[in-house]
Amino acid sequence: MSANKRKATRKPVASKRWTGRRWHLVLAFWLVCASVLVVRAVDLQVVEHEFLAHQGDIRNLRVEPLAANRGVIRDRNGRPLAVSTPVVTLWANPQEAMENQQQWSKLTGNPIIDRAHFARRVKAHASREFIYLARGLAPEQAESVLSLGVPGVYSLTEYRRYYPAGEVTSHVVGFTNIDEQGQEGVELAFDKQLTGAPGRKKVVRDLLGRVIQDIELIEPARPGEDVTLSLDLRLQYLAYKELMSAVQRFGATGGSVVVLDVKTGEVLAMVNQPGYNPNNRSGINTSSLRNRAVTDLFEPGSTVKPFTVAAALEQGMVTPATAINTHPGYLRVGPKTIRDHRDYGVIDVTTVLTKSSNVGTSKLALSMDQQVLPAMLERFGFGQPTGVRFPGESGGVLPIRAKWRDVERAALSYGYGVSVTALQLAQAYAILGNQGRRVPLSMIKVDEAPQGERVIGTDTARAIVDMLETVVGQLGTARRARIPGYQVAGKTGTVHKLTATGYAEHRYQGIFAGLAPATDPRIAAVVVIDDPDQSAYYGGLVAAPVFSTIVGGALRAMHVPPDKPEGVIAGEPDGEGRT
Repeated sequence: MSANKRKATRKPVASKRWTGRRWHLVLAFWLVCASVLVVRAVDLQVVEHEFLAHQGDIRNLRVEPLAANRGVIRDRNGRPLAVSTPVVTLWANPQEAMENQQQWSKLTGNPIIDRAHFARRVKAHASREFIYLARGLAPEQAESVLSLGVPGVYSLTEYRRYYPAGEVTSHVVGFTNIDEQGQEGVELAFDKQLTGAPGRKKVVRDLLGRVIQDIELIEPARPGEDVTLSLDLRLQYLAYKELMSAVQRFGATGGSVVVLDVKTGEVLAMVNQPGYNPNNRSGINTSSLRNRAVTDLFEPGSTVKPFTVAAALEQGMVTPATAINTHPGYLRVGPKTIRDHRDYGVIDVTTVLTKSSNVGTSKLALSMDQQVLPAMLERFGFGQPTGVRFPGESGGVLPIRAKWRDVERAALSYGYGVSVTALQLAQAYAILGNQGRRVPLSMIKVDEAPQGERVIGTDTARAIVDMLETVVGQLGTARRARIPGYQVAGKTGTVHKLTATGYAEHRYQGIFAGLAPATDPRIAAVVVIDDPDQSAYYGGLVAAPVFSTIVGGALRAMHVPPDKPEGVIAGEPDGEGRT
């Protein structure tokens, strides 16, 4: 065989051997790859399973807070005065958002969160993981942002406080801030009780940050406790309407009304003017936030005279029929001349109250030991807080002196030189109506009337109430305080307004404090009209009619039986109260 033929025969054999080797190499390569994959799979699924599962969880699992519902504030009949409604809050993770800036354009022109606003907020807090974007949104408002799918934007459920009665109960109930923390009124006084404890839950989020599954409830939210106030919303509305009407009618700058249950000490109504809407506090005047009935002080004027007479009765110095000479209608005490509206001559103690004689009460005060009258006023609660737990309550001013000058004692007897709140004055009259017993005042509903403590004797208290009935009678200064079907006992007061520079010459406060029904008092109320127009400023003109309407409505709402023959008209149109 030739050499060329032998070469041709060897070539195919060598080629075949090389092809076999290549297949082995390829097979070996794939076997190695498969082995690597198997080893890696074992490593991932067995060796590093816990670590990788944890890493996956922290990227998809989140622990989110569960908002706690704040307790409801209700009136004595269960009507809601403050409730929390669920709202949506939008928040962002700036670190995540910064990695997806190209998607911020989706927010252009959005009415809730505009692109420019979003960019400013995120860039200003680029190193943080949580910032608020918008709070207290309705679900549809929040969805207009969430539906855009902007990375780093999330939502959570919170609560917003709503006040169904609005301005009518605002000074009592108060309000919370955006975090539902009490800022004023009952919301602040009972904040700890009303505030719940937030919970926590574990959830799974998708790539867009949406919650797709609740995994585990770690800790349930604990809602706050409800608070039931002593207020009767029906009476509160009535008092609010009548006070606002009087303030407008007489051109006053403000006013206050307090209505108490004599037996239980409960505050049934408390309103002030000017007011504010707690549901919309934008542009509000901060002076409107004050609950003037418990914070603002005024000199009570002639409404203090019953307590001067009570001190004299308790000392055994006089009886309601004891004669006092008030002639010639004025009394010189030191450098001051004390005057009556006219010369009443010789009158009895009852008429001293009926006609509101400054001379008569001054003579009573000057005939006592100098510490008797201040001590009596202190026993009635003057110069000390009432204890209703209301934020910012003033204790009033009752001077403490080792020695009183005669002019100071005389002025104190008719309500000058002492300052009170409307609530303090109402408490003092409630003591008279409760047969001389003082019960603690309460903004919270009381289930059982407390026993209280004795301030003056039952006979003295009854005598004072009987004398105060004459003030509302035909010859008294408060004929406009009458209530059809009910006996009324009360006292007018008209005082010069005290300013930073002293007594204002032509500015006044008209006051009426009273009880009804007089035969067995259930209601004590005080009406203060602040700085009314000069054409009508006497307490008997501006405050007494407000008392009549409010207390008359309260007695009927409480189903208190009438104690006076029917057909009696409350107040003559020409009646004038002078003090």
